[in-house]
Amino acid sequence: MTARKIFVTTALPYANGNFHIGHIMEYIQADTWVRAQRMQGSAVDFVGADDAHGAPIMIAAEKAGKTPQQFVADIAAGRKQYLDGFHIAFDNWSNTDSPENHELSRQIYLDLKKAGFIETRTIEQFFDPEKNMFLPDRFIKGECPRCHAKDQYGDNCEVCGAVYAPTELIHPFSALSGAKPVLKTSEHFFFKLSDPRAVEFLTEWTQDGKHVQPEVAAKIKEWFGVRTNPDGSTSEGLDDWDISRDAPYFGIEIPDAPGKYFYVWLDAPVGYLASLKNLLNQRGEDFDAYMADPRLEQYHFIGKDIITFHTLFWPAMLKFSGRKTPTRICVHGFMTVNNGEKMSKSRGTGLDPLKYLSLGMNPEWLRYYLGAKLNGRNEDIDFNPEDFMLRVNSDLIGKYVNIASRAAGFIAKRFGGRLGAVSEDGQALLAQLREAKDAIVAAYEARDTARAAREIMLLCDRVNAYVDANKPWELAKKEGMEARLQDVCSTCIEAFRILTIYLRPILPGVAAEVANFLIVPPESFADVGQPLGKDHQIGEYQHLMQRVDPKQLEALFEPPAAPVAEAVKPGGEEIAETISIDDFAKIDLRIARIVECKPVEGSTKLLQLTLDVGEGKTRNVFSGIASMYQPEQLQGKLTVMVANLAPRKMKFGISEGMVLAASHADEKAQPGIYVLEPFPGAAPGMKIH
Repeated sequence: MTARKIFVTTALPYANGNFHIGHIMEYIQADTWVRAQRMQGSAVDFVGADDAHGAPIMIAAEKAGKTPQQFVADIAAGRKQYLDGFHIAFDNWSNTDSPENHELSRQIYLDLKKAGFIETRTIEQFFDPEKNMFLPDRFIKGECPRCHAKDQYGDNCEVCGAVYAPTELIHPFSALSGAKPVLKTSEHFFFKLSDPRAVEFLTEWTQDGKHVQPEVAAKIKEWFGVRTNPDGSTSEGLDDWDISRDAPYFGIEIPDAPGKYFYVWLDAPVGYLASLKNLLNQRGEDFDAYMADPRLEQYHFIGKDIITFHTLFWPAMLKFSGRKTPTRICVHGFMTVNNGEKMSKSRGTGLDPLKYLSLGMNPEWLRYYLGAKLNGRNEDIDFNPEDFMLRVNSDLIGKYVNIASRAAGFIAKRFGGRLGAVSEDGQALLAQLREAKDAIVAAYEARDTARAAREIMLLCDRVNAYVDANKPWELAKKEGMEARLQDVCSTCIEAFRILTIYLRPILPGVAAEVANFLIVPPESFADVGQPLGKDHQIGEYQHLMQRVDPKQLEALFEPPAAPVAEAVKPGGEEIAETISIDDFAKIDLRIARIVECKPVEGSTKLLQLTLDVGEGKTRNVFSGIASMYQPEQLQGKLTVMVANLAPRKMKFGISEGMVLAASHADEKAQPGIYVLEPFPGAAPGMKIH
């Protein structure tokens, strides 16, 4: 049988923050499947990348005082501790700002344009009048036009999964400033997803039962049907896809269109191919020849929140640019905690991957627990701390590891570490374990690791029943039972080896330790039928895994300590001591008009103001505001002054009051002084109450 050739990816994490538990769950699922494939002899390339483009990255980088490239690089530098910590072994990790992705994205676009799938249109687009920029979809929020969920993004709804134009949002607002966006026209580029060729292809591709799970196909089918638009009209079929954004934008510039950039969701999935090409370049292999191999299968592991992009846009982009379409889109659900509660760090219901590792919790506890939950369907799974502890302690320690610990000591102490012959009853047990191989491999193939884990634990139960029936600890005490003791313990060690092979995709670290203990190379599923045999030398058994400590789980879900509140100093200084209304009444604040304003000769700080306070005469006031204002900016303006302040003799003349102005206490940190200006309608002489 010809070995399979498989290209595997996970969804690209956005390069604006650390991995969260949802990322780790997806990577563990994909990593487990990849390991199982390799154990069947498949040639697998497993790649990932950071999704590096888009306005959110640009804005975050600007706030951090970095270039977008440096910002992304700093985020990427923190990835390794997560991946290594949970034994997730990508063959390559790149980012979508790579030269390979720039090249491939432009070429795919040009191929789509040549095939007649790109057109330009003048559209109305939301513009933030306060930030003076066109708003990216993710910075527009509002009410979903389909299900009416609140606080949804401008490109798709996280509640119902609908995809729409930002202008369809109900009650939109800018997530940057909170302002109500205004519509401005701009020329945009569209991928014609409504083209009959695309509709025909996607209808067949998504509904043929080969490329997506049944429940995912059913969801996609809804998007081809009739729907009601926000204005009450109805539409049928797929909408064309806006694939361009206006400068300023961090991304890939569209060929022959200065100032226009690919929307991040166009070049992000191309990042899968780009990371693969980067890997092949490192190995000296030809990318085009690799992709042209008819044996090549292409698998993408994604979450249910990005189905649209991966089951409609991405296959269509590949198909009509003349490229191989995905073999399978593997969709999983979300992770909740404690029977469906949404994770929240502040409430102590968030599962922080790095905190998990820092507490000394075994990464393979989590790999096994997730594996025992994931069934290959698009379903949410729940992390329950009590269930987690029970499964790990009962299954991994009580059932699996227990087999080796009950037999290895006798082999080492009584038989010099050498295995003996296995008698008929032992052979019958081992035959049962070997017969389960095909069912377990099939479960891994279907990504139903929950079924694989159940089957393996049932086998562990059989082996433990064999141990209990033969009681090696009693055989060790009886004279003349040496051969039987070696037989029983050798049967247990061989059974443990087979079970380890079955668990190896989920528990790669433990499997490596077991291989060292048994003095065997890393084993594949084919090695299940190749027993160690009589006189095989094994090494010294070392304890493989500790039980979960309840205190670790308590610490894992302990809410972060509330920060110690510091005294707030508005404007950089504390509020003055409380005064009575009588004290305040002593200050006579009046509206004044600045009749004339001029610089003060010999001073760089002062301006001389001539003020009308409604008295039938003017007053002279010196004010230290020259650093902020030119005289012509103030002349004719209204302001507020302290009218009953005693006159003060200064070097430049008499100052007959004080104009009110605001400033921060720390002038170096926040320089500036701002004269108070009343609303229109106020008149000179009016009193401030």
